[in-house]
Amino acid sequence: MTPHSSSAANSSSRAGESSSSAAGSSASSAGSSSAAGSSAGSSDSSASSAEFEAAEAAGALDLLLSDAALGALRMFRPDGSVLRFAAQLARRPRLLAGATALLAAEFGKIISGDSAVTPGRRDRRFADPAWSANPLLRRAMQAYLAAGQSAESLLAGAELDWRDGERMTFLLSNLIAAAAPTNNPLISPVAWKAAIDTGGLSAVRGIRALASDMAAPPRVPMMVEPGAFEIGKDLAVTPGAVVHRSEVFELIQYQPVTETVHRYPLLVVPPMINKFYITDLAPGRSLVEYLVGEGHQVFVVSWRNPDRRHHDWNLDTYGGAIVEALDTTCTISRAARASICALCSGGMVSSMVAAYLNQAGRPDRLASLCLGVTVLDQAHAGTAAAMIDEGTAAAAKLASRARGYLDGRALAEVFAWLRPNDLIWNYWVNNYLQGNKPSPFDILYWNADTTRLPAALHGDFIELGLANALTEPGKATMLGSPVDLSKVDVNAYVVAGVADHLCPWQSCYRSARLLGGPLRFVLSTSGHIASMVNPPDNPKATFQTAPDNPADPREWLAAATTVRGSWWPDYSSWLAELSGGRKSRPRKLGQAAFPPLGAAPGTYVLDR
Repeated sequence: MTPHSSSAANSSSRAGESSSSAAGSSASSAGSSSAAGSSAGSSDSSASSAEFEAAEAAGALDLLLSDAALGALRMFRPDGSVLRFAAQLARRPRLLAGATALLAAEFGKIISGDSAVTPGRRDRRFADPAWSANPLLRRAMQAYLAAGQSAESLLAGAELDWRDGERMTFLLSNLIAAAAPTNNPLISPVAWKAAIDTGGLSAVRGIRALASDMAAPPRVPMMVEPGAFEIGKDLAVTPGAVVHRSEVFELIQYQPVTETVHRYPLLVVPPMINKFYITDLAPGRSLVEYLVGEGHQVFVVSWRNPDRRHHDWNLDTYGGAIVEALDTTCTISRAARASICALCSGGMVSSMVAAYLNQAGRPDRLASLCLGVTVLDQAHAGTAAAMIDEGTAAAAKLASRARGYLDGRALAEVFAWLRPNDLIWNYWVNNYLQGNKPSPFDILYWNADTTRLPAALHGDFIELGLANALTEPGKATMLGSPVDLSKVDVNAYVVAGVADHLCPWQSCYRSARLLGGPLRFVLSTSGHIASMVNPPDNPKATFQTAPDNPADPREWLAAATTVRGSWWPDYSSWLAELSGGRKSRPRKLGQAAFPPLGAAPGTYVLDR
C-alpha cells in the first residue's frame, strides 16, 4: 500500500479490492485487475472467483520478517498508534459527533427498512439471496456495512501520519472483517443450507478442519490441500536438468525447443523464502515455458531449504550464489554475458549483485536486468514497512537467531492477517461453516509451499529495510563492495502489480529509478504474484507503460498508455534485442565441467 487514502472499513467491506492511493486507483481502472488465469481443477465459478482474489492477495512473504519472527498476535497488540488515533479524535470533537450522528441516522433508516446501504460491487460475502430477501439478515448486513463506513470516515478524518495510519488501518480492517455477520455460524445462510443439505455432516467436517488447522502452524484456514498438486508432475514440468549443485542452490537449465536460440542466456532468481516454480507453474501458465518457446536459453536458481545448520548464511552468501550461478550460466552457454530476471527479495539481492559486478570491474557480465515486484526504496512501502521499528527489529533478530532460521509457515500466518477477507474469512466460511474443501489453485499451492530463511539473512534483510540502505550509495555492501545502484548502468525492465499491497507499484517505480541505466517500467494487472503469472492467453490481461520515467509516479501514470494483453511478450521482445542475436541451439544440456545431475525440477525444491 501507499500512504493510505482508503481505510480499514473500505478494504474490509469490499472483499478483494486493494487499498491503494488515488494514483493506484486510477491505474486499476485503466486496466482490469484480473487474476492470473483459470482455477486449476475448479468448475464452480463463484469458488474460482474467490480463489482468484486469494491469488491476488498471495505475496511477498519475505517482506514480513519482523512480525513473523515475533508471532502474528504481536501485530494486534495495541501500541502508540491507538493512543495517537484517540488523541486525534479528541482534538476533533465535531468529527466524532458528526460521524456518530450520521451512523445513528443510518441505523434509524435500517430499522425502518428505508436504508439504501448495499455491499460493494466486488463484495461476494453477501451474495446469497437471503442477505437481501430476509428482513432480519438484510438489517444485520446493513448495520455492519454502515458501522464499517463510519469507522472509515473516522480514520480518514483523523489525518494520522503514514506509519500510524497503516497500523490503525491494519487493526481496524481486521476487527471489521472479523465482525462480519457472514462469519457467524448461527446466522450464516450458507452454513445452515450446507447443514440441511448434508444432514449436519458439514458442521462435523468444519469442526474437524478447524481443529486440524489450529493444531500446527500456520494457524490459519487451509487455502489449498497439501496433496492438491505434485511438483514435477502437475507443476514445474518444463523439461530441463540440474546442471550445477552447491550447498546453497541448484541451477536448472531448460531444454531448448527452437532450432535457434538467443546467444545470451537468461538467469531467473526467485525469492529466498519461496520455491522457484512460481516461474514454472502448470503448462500454459509457466513463464519459463513461454520464454523457452520464444527461443531464450533459460536457467533458474532453485534455493535450498535451509535449517539450523545454515544459520550463518547471509546476504553475501546469497549474493555470492547469484554470482556463481551467473558465471556458470555463461560458461555452459558459452556466452560472454547473461541477463537476470529476479523477483521480490531475489530482485533486491540481484540489484546488489549488479552493483558489486560494477564495482568489481565486471559490469559487462550483465546483458540486462529484470526486476519483478521488487522494492528497493522502502520508504512508505506498505503495511510491512509501517510495522517495523528499532525495538521490533532487535527482538525479531534475537528470535530467529535463537532458532537458527525463520520458518516460512510463520511468515504465511502473518501474511494472511494482512488480507483477512481474502485469506482468512473467505476460507473460514468455506472450510468451517460449509464444511467444504478448498479448491485446488496452483498459485495458492505455491504460496503455501514456503522455505525457511537463515537467521543471518533474516537479520540482514531487516537491517536493509530499517535503514532503507539501498537508497544511499555505500550504506549497504555486497561481497565487501559498497552498493551504489546509481552506477548500475544496465538496461532494466521493471514490472509491478497495480493491486499489489505489499510492494506498491509506486514504491517499485521509485525503486526502479534508483538504477542508473535505461529503464522500461511496466505496470501489470493484478496483485503481487498474480501479476507475474500472466500468460498471453489471459483475455483480461493488460499492462501500462510510458515513454519517459519522471520522478513522480503520478506523472508517469498520467502519461502511460494501456496495452491489451500480457507483459510476457513485451518482455520477451525487449530481452531479445539485448541477447546478442541468434545461434544454433545446444545439442545437449550442461557441458563437460557441468554435466546434468538429474532431471528438472531437481531435489532442493522437494525439501520441506
